[in-house]
Amino acid sequence: MFLLLTALVVLSISIGTASINVGDVVKAISNKLFQTRYEYANSLADTIIMEIRLPRVLLAVLTGISLAGAGAVMQGILHNPLVSPYTLGMSGAASLGAAVAIVLGKGLFGSSFASLGPCFIAFNAFAFGFITIFVIIGFARMKGSSPATLVLAGVALGYIFSAGVSALKYFSNNEALKDLVIWLMGGMWGATWQAVGLLVPLVSICMLILLSYAWDMNALSAGEAVAANLGVNIKRLQFICLSVATLAASATVAFTGIIGFIGLVAPHISRMIIGSDNRFLLPCSCIMGALILLCADTVGRTIVSPVEIPVGIVTGLLGGPYFLYMLLRKKVY
Repeated sequence: MFLLLTALVVLSISIGTASINVGDVVKAISNKLFQTRYEYANSLADTIIMEIRLPRVLLAVLTGISLAGAGAVMQGILHNPLVSPYTLGMSGAASLGAAVAIVLGKGLFGSSFASLGPCFIAFNAFAFGFITIFVIIGFARMKGSSPATLVLAGVALGYIFSAGVSALKYFSNNEALKDLVIWLMGGMWGATWQAVGLLVPLVSICMLILLSYAWDMNALSAGEAVAANLGVNIKRLQFICLSVATLAASATVAFTGIIGFIGLVAPHISRMIIGSDNRFLLPCSCIMGALILLCADTVGRTIVSPVEIPVGIVTGLLGGPYFLYMLLRKKVY
């Protein structure tokens, strides 16, 4: 799967409105990494690859890794196959944070909003999404931290956040409304080397932390009583894993907008391929999420080129029917 992802990365970079052969892609990456001096068949290849397509492809890969990895962990921790980063309210919270930044940002920053606005939007989406998980965990601990309580709390908060976004849509002006609607559709428009440089260490560290708890999650899958007898601190495990998974997912969503179904479908496909052992399921889900999202983004930007379809629309059109198919075939584990 990793070799397939590598091949897809190279192929995705070569596909677009300006056609670039695979050889130029390999040369551009080699020139950057190893300081070689290969000549290109297309004189614009270096600029197109290094400044436009490669950051976008890497952002898609990182987002797929974080959403799918977070989904796999949340499904395992909460014993619920329908859980994803969005089921727990993170999606609605990030949407509300972005909506607040987009609608109120111009009044706060004035003429500087064009340069500071994207950072403010990303920070607000991240902060709202990350804080939400602590609200849910706190609520669950007051009532007893059962998986059902966590999921229901997330759904309830999702409705509240959705109402807040709708209110901001209603009161916003035409320009802010357009920006808000585009952000909510989800896309790789925030792809820059700065964003990739921030997300690479953050996502990597989060996934390594989650992988270090794979044995505990395997024990929890046998039941809370069995896990407790094996020495697993269940409340601590839930808090750490849910917090780290939310951190990874909300950080990437802050740059991409709302992208659905990756964290829901990728873990199910991975279970069918590799089983339920979290030591292997987590890395498999991460690569599967990266494959699905990169395919969706490539299709979205090329199918009606030069017009670009937001990747959130593509994942919804592909992920929804596939998930219904899995439900009908009883393949949701």
